[in-house]
Amino acid sequence: MLKLKFLYSWRFYSFGREQYQECMNFVCNNNLLSLRQGNILLAIFAAVFAFYPMLVEHDIIKFFIYLGVACIAMVMSFIANYTMQQINVSSRLIYFLIILFYINTMFFGIYLSVLVKPDQPATIFTVFIICALLFFTNPPQFNLTLTVCALILFNVTCILIKEFHIWFFDMINSFIAAILGMYFNWHFTKLRFGLEISTTELEDERNRYVDQSITDELTRLKNRRDFFATFNRFLSNYRASDDWLCVAIADIDFFKLYNDHYGHPKGDDCLREIGVALNSLNALGVYAARVGGEEFALLWFENDPANAGNIISRWIESIRNLNILHEKSKVSKYITMSIGVYIVRCGTHHDTQVLYDLADKALYTAKGSGRNCTIIAGDDIKQYKITPKDSD
Repeated sequence: MLKLKFLYSWRFYSFGREQYQECMNFVCNNNLLSLRQGNILLAIFAAVFAFYPMLVEHDIIKFFIYLGVACIAMVMSFIANYTMQQINVSSRLIYFLIILFYINTMFFGIYLSVLVKPDQPATIFTVFIICALLFFTNPPQFNLTLTVCALILFNVTCILIKEFHIWFFDMINSFIAAILGMYFNWHFTKLRFGLEISTTELEDERNRYVDQSITDELTRLKNRRDFFATFNRFLSNYRASDDWLCVAIADIDFFKLYNDHYGHPKGDDCLREIGVALNSLNALGVYAARVGGEEFALLWFENDPANAGNIISRWIESIRNLNILHEKSKVSKYITMSIGVYIVRCGTHHDTQVLYDLADKALYTAKGSGRNCTIIAGDDIKQYKITPKDSD
């Protein structure tokens, strides 16, 4: 049990599976930036080293080896930079690029530490192995596998080429370097994950507060503040295919009598059901909000103003299907609504309050026409009336 707990902690850094995987999706993208930067540094380092064998030692083979490492690193840097610009990047591709970077770095380190200077301790390789482990945020199993492979390759090469007292010293140093690299990588990764989780939680909390500030708690519709902010956006931001903006204001008919007869808890239940019904219109591209006690508002675009009646018909039908009994209503035995709609051509109006007042005026005309109906008016549109039987 202790062993399994240790392995679970090793794999998920004590953050839990879901948080670990979310963080890995984030750090995989950050690893691309590290890949680009790491390969540029390696290319510069190898290119600088290439001048020494060419100018001092006149060793063309060594020069081309250094230059080849630099060229490989630059190509991988370009690949990482291109991959960063893609929208959906496979984590397997990122891990593959990291493996190529490790291979290029490790072979270069082994070449400098073993093949070039077989009579000296391999200090360069130990520095390489620590830096390579710290450069990326990888799963610990992935780092462990890369480290073990690098150690095996390095130590086998040392045993074959170096004398005993040197390769034994190198073996001890390489193991110490690997342990230090893994240890610091572990803690740096936990620190990065912790910061990422804290940032995510703060962002989620901020979004919750924002959502609470613009959402009506009772109906779960947007509130008056969000309605006017959205109204402003609708007036200025619309698609080229959107010709008309429809603004609708509605009241529940005789809602005060409903509250007085059934009680305020029942009134709240009624508002909640209406909120659910209006939220269902979102699928049609309709924005709905509660802007007052029993007052609601809708916004949507139309290509043809004659089609506005279709949305109204769906609205009336959804309210009728609730079958909320209203014995004190003077127009129906069920809950009904009076609706005022004002339609304007997109781009011709910029004052939300003026348009709101025009829609509100249409609402009062509907109330004056006997309630339980809709009055549709607008620019260059002859005012007309829709009743429930007309909308069937």
